[in-house]
Amino acid sequence: MTAVDHATSRTADEPRSGHRCVQWATGNIGSRALRGIIGHPSLQLAGVYVTSAEKVGVDAGVLAGTSTTGVTATDRIDDIIALRPDCVLYMPAVLDVDDVERLLRSGINVVTTRVEFHRPRSMDPVVRERIERACRDGGASIHSTGSSPGFITEALPMTLLSLQRHVDEIRIDEYADLSERNSPDLLFGIMGFGQHPAAFDQGRLEHLRASFGPSLQLLAESVGLTVDTIEVSGEVATVGSAVSIAAGMLESGTVGAQRITVCGCADGRPVVRFRPTWYCTEQLDSNWDLLPTGWRIRVDGDAPLSVDIRMPLAPEDLAETTPGYTANRAVNAVAHVCAAPPGIRTSLDLPQFVPEFA
Repeated sequence: MTAVDHATSRTADEPRSGHRCVQWATGNIGSRALRGIIGHPSLQLAGVYVTSAEKVGVDAGVLAGTSTTGVTATDRIDDIIALRPDCVLYMPAVLDVDDVERLLRSGINVVTTRVEFHRPRSMDPVVRERIERACRDGGASIHSTGSSPGFITEALPMTLLSLQRHVDEIRIDEYADLSERNSPDLLFGIMGFGQHPAAFDQGRLEHLRASFGPSLQLLAESVGLTVDTIEVSGEVATVGSAVSIAAGMLESGTVGAQRITVCGCADGRPVVRFRPTWYCTEQLDSNWDLLPTGWRIRVDGDAPLSVDIRMPLAPEDLAETTPGYTANRAVNAVAHVCAAPPGIRTSLDLPQFVPEFA
């Protein structure tokens, strides 16, 4: 039976076990997902796609930091399609629509941590039509998920909303303590920590709008709320006095924390908001509310709720551990996405992801 035949024959409401999976890309999150596939009791590793020449031919276990598997990496999509897997966990740094289209048209389901597929109506219409046609032709489905966006902007808030009969606003705050993150290029070069404050880079604001806006709109729509516009803004807080962090030195008066607000509004009124606060020190000139790394969700409705979630980790352990929050959810989604009808599947289409442990 071909991959297309298998995909179009799915009729069971419950996901089945034994899915053959390919891990596409092996960066921080991809390598953690690869480890999850290897250790999963009901998933079989069929292949690995890599984007760097030095990884071609390397055993998947080496790339995942586990024992050898006998499965080696390739950088050819034709090799992946020839394997006829049930699902590809697609996690590259940059989306290639042509590749995704080929996978789906070949009857291969896709679970991705890319943000482009959270809400079909937010997609570029041309890209959406290409992907939807490929899903129909191949009898396959695709779903975007992860920790943020994904779990914290969709799965958990939707659960909290089950207690409500009226909602005014949903507010999601994310906190990340980066003081022990030894990544100078990321913190100083890309994110702008340690620099003198200036106007927030519009490109970064638009990136956050594109990354979180569709997920927030989907959340609002899950309970019948309408979002007219997605507004985005950013602000920084400066260091009161020079402080040393793992990545280097933050001089007095330079950026020590930053906060971006992505807000979905209806008739000019906030309906749903996501606000990440990233900080390298608590010694700031501004009186910001800085919580330990994690999230806070507040639902203002007829059954008000405020839920704090902490990652019980030392700051120096975050870089090693946090990729699992995104990768594990994608691995746990595989069986449900494979069981779904063909198409771009959102959190509104799929059941709650229940993990299966060895």
